[in-house]
Amino acid sequence: MTAWVKSTLAAFIVVACALAATPSQAQLVDTVSRTQFRVCSDPANMPFSNDKLEGFENEIAALFAQHFDRELRYFWFPMAMGFVRRTLIENNCDVIIGFAQGDELVLNSNHYYTSTHVLVVPAESALADVTTLSDPRLQGKSLGVVAGSPAASHLAHQNLMKQARGYSLMVDRRVRDPNGEMLRDLIAGEIAAAVMWGPGGGPLTQASDAQFVVTPLLDETATPRLFYRVTMGVRQGEDTWKRELNSAIRRLQPEIDAILRAHGVPLLEDMGTRMKEEAAN
Repeated sequence: MTAWVKSTLAAFIVVACALAATPSQAQLVDTVSRTQFRVCSDPANMPFSNDKLEGFENEIAALFAQHFDRELRYFWFPMAMGFVRRTLIENNCDVIIGFAQGDELVLNSNHYYTSTHVLVVPAESALADVTTLSDPRLQGKSLGVVAGSPAASHLAHQNLMKQARGYSLMVDRRVRDPNGEMLRDLIAGEIAAAVMWGPGGGPLTQASDAQFVVTPLLDETATPRLFYRVTMGVRQGEDTWKRELNSAIRRLQPEIDAILRAHGVPLLEDMGTRMKEEAAN
């Protein structure tokens, strides 16, 4: 999601859905609501968000609304071309909960988690101990991957795309669910493994009745990178609001981590080379 614009990271976080936004002026009049915590979100993008408030980004939004003592209010719009323009830029909401660090379409808060792509296989699979895409056992296997994603580039680098099954990146998630489709095909044996954006794949496998091995891909050295730092996105020029969110992130980081871990999101240290240790109680 979506949790890339420039590198088209899977639309599992809103990153990929902001491509049609227009640049903002350097400074804007502060239009942030001081009575409501106004969130821009997709109504059907599980496990991130939905209009039933079941996603982990919904829980994080509720945590921040409570912190700021504001009413939580959503502006729903499908993650598609023009998402940022139709939501944030048109002042229908004040914050996108998940946005990749470094994109110029929004003003990024400090990142509040780092995650990576994962390799998902059935628990009983002979591939259960594979930890890198260069493992020769993957050769000749049918692998699921989001088409046009960084993971697809890595599969191509390893000559794994010939047998790969691609899943659409830009879809209306009210009617299509690429992550869910990939997981269903894995359960059905139509693919041998799935390479997924961890914040999308981890929670879905955790919620499934089937048993999987989910392996974070920490040792991939080819470009583009497979790990990303996820921030909150606000309008360009709203530096005061960004600083307020940064302060809240610092104070709420343990609670944020707890929400992400409870949903099965793989958490990495900032440099993306090892898993983040769970804080001692």
